[in-house]
Amino acid sequence: MSEKLANDVKTSQTKVALMSLAALFVMLAISVVVALLSSLGMPTQLGLTVPMWALIIALAIQWLGFVHAYFYQTERYYDLVGAIANITVISFTLSFAEHRDLRALLLAVLIILWALRLGSFLFVRILNDGGDGRFDDIKTNFFRFLLTWTLQGVWVFFIQLCAILAISAQNTQPLDGFAIVGGILWLLGMTIETVADWQKRRFRSQPQNKDQFINTGLWARSRHPNYFGEIVLWIGVAVVAWPVLSAWMYLGLLSPCFVIFLLSRVSGIPLLEARADRRWEGNADYLHYKNTTPVLIPKLR
Repeated sequence: MSEKLANDVKTSQTKVALMSLAALFVMLAISVVVALLSSLGMPTQLGLTVPMWALIIALAIQWLGFVHAYFYQTERYYDLVGAIANITVISFTLSFAEHRDLRALLLAVLIILWALRLGSFLFVRILNDGGDGRFDDIKTNFFRFLLTWTLQGVWVFFIQLCAILAISAQNTQPLDGFAIVGGILWLLGMTIETVADWQKRRFRSQPQNKDQFINTGLWARSRHPNYFGEIVLWIGVAVVAWPVLSAWMYLGLLSPCFVIFLLSRVSGIPLLEARADRRWEGNADYLHYKNTTPVLIPKLR
């Protein structure tokens, strides 16, 4: 390698590290500000409000996972650690709630069931596949890999924020129409996501489908029906939480917004669409599928 090329590589790596660090600090700053503002007026537990503790716990679990993952250069436990963080955070929130009413219990159960289902599915998938291609170019770079694990901690905090605030609320409301509608939305989203994941897993397990893309079942109506289900179920959680939110606690409505933004603009659809375009570039069947199938919201016909 020439000296100029070596310098160019070093410069590029430095830029990536600096950009990753900047993104890391921005994410953490935004998360802390949201945790502080959304919990204004809340009583403290061991010196901090429950939302702030939730953020700390989520990040601590992720950073512990990162240390192991970077040392062994593996992404195998990434999704499993995320599920553990989700269950730990909502369990902590419920344990410190002053009013553990039916709404609080319902919110906790919905999140725990979702985390158990998705976490186990993703963990088994990565064990069977032997790895996750999304991490191939990331895990060798300390700062990019750290950023990825930190992002998952921020993700845990933001997707649960609405439920965390509702469970920690001083006022309570009996289960009502919001709980029913929200529960139905959660069940609908959970069903769509589960069925979509199962259909894709079954499709990939069949030898004749090797190097093929799925365009059957729910995948005939949306290119990412699992993500659509994920979004719907978190909207359902927000609807269940709505009646007990007030003042700054309405920042909890960032939860479904964050899910929509993350999946549609950051780590979900953009990455998978780019990978699919590279893999099936020039494939007429794939181009037809892409041009006739919505990227997210399923078509009815």
